[in-house]
Amino acid sequence: MGKLTVVEHVTLDGVMQAPARADEDERDGFPHGGWGIPGNDEVMASEMGKRMGGDGAILLGRRTYEDFRAVWPARKDNPYTEVLNRTRKYVVSRTLREPLPWQNSVLVDDVGAVAGIKDREVGLTVLGSGELVGSLARLGLVDEYLLQTHPVVLGTGRRLFAGFSENLRLVDAVTTTTGVVIATYRKQEDA
Repeated sequence: MGKLTVVEHVTLDGVMQAPARADEDERDGFPHGGWGIPGNDEVMASEMGKRMGGDGAILLGRRTYEDFRAVWPARKDNPYTEVLNRTRKYVVSRTLREPLPWQNSVLVDDVGAVAGIKDREVGLTVLGSGELVGSLARLGLVDEYLLQTHPVVLGTGRRLFAGFSENLRLVDAVTTTTGVVIATYRKQEDA
């Protein structure tokens, strides 16, 4: 069975909404989009490259899939586009229909089916997809959280840990030059 890892940028107060761009996710009138960009540095790029490399697939919710698809396939000025294009992407959605437009994308119409996918894949990495993360956590499918915690407090926004609880253990941490703590947490029973 593969390991399911959630990878997220979060603020000190747990907000995970729209770290990359001002217009990334303006739901509920969120005014702070792009808050994560100032935290990027070479340490983060190196650490994420080490931790994200390897085999496995990506698991995305519909909103994140549509956002990524609009941004990444056409970009050629970075090391991520090729990886994202060639990696299998499972997309959990009740509203999308096949065929999905981004290469190597597979529609999953029921979050409960992720358990079977997890059994077949070497590993699954969830990027963004906050609502999906909550559903996966409530089903007991998340094995590990790789959190990039930025030294920012926003006070408003969608939070990663909303509507579920987890007992976690810190297994690794690195601090970047910008003060972002990149920490890996696993469920207590997996420690």
